[in-house]
Amino acid sequence: MANLSVTVNGKPVTANVDPRTLLVQFLRENLRLTGTHVGCDTSQCGACVVHLDGKAVKSCTTLALACEGASVTTIEGLANGGVLHPMQEAFREHHGLQCGFCTPGMIMAAVDIVNRRGNSLDEKTIREDLDGNICRCTGYHNIVKAVAAGAEAMGKGAKPIRQAAE
Repeated sequence: MANLSVTVNGKPVTANVDPRTLLVQFLRENLRLTGTHVGCDTSQCGACVVHLDGKAVKSCTTLALACEGASVTTIEGLANGGVLHPMQEAFREHHGLQCGFCTPGMIMAAVDIVNRRGNSLDEKTIREDLDGNICRCTGYHNIVKAVAAGAEAMGKGAKPIRQAAE
């Protein structure tokens, strides 16, 4: 076992973990943050995307110990208290989901796209940058609309009005 100290969603966490523990396992099994999903175990689907020191990573192929001293943000950490993040609100408003399984990873990837590319995103850029995030239910049309709307709202410093379910 090895000692791990990491900040998750703004809270310091220390744990003893097996050196083979993947970040997604640590989040789901040790911290019970089950919004980060496991879809493929091979880094193909993107359901496991979280932010590591502000950058999107696929947690199903990231060792937890590689995150020593880092800051991890999961889908649970995006909302501000009971208020949804603008990208979460955009996915809700534009129905950028169907079954919802890929949604947390899509939202985390979308926030990363905005952080890297800015708030004015065209459809081509969104579709290209979401490559690596698979949705098996939709045709991506509403996901693309949601990402564009969320990007715009993030640029305006939008204060979402809908309360997140507690």
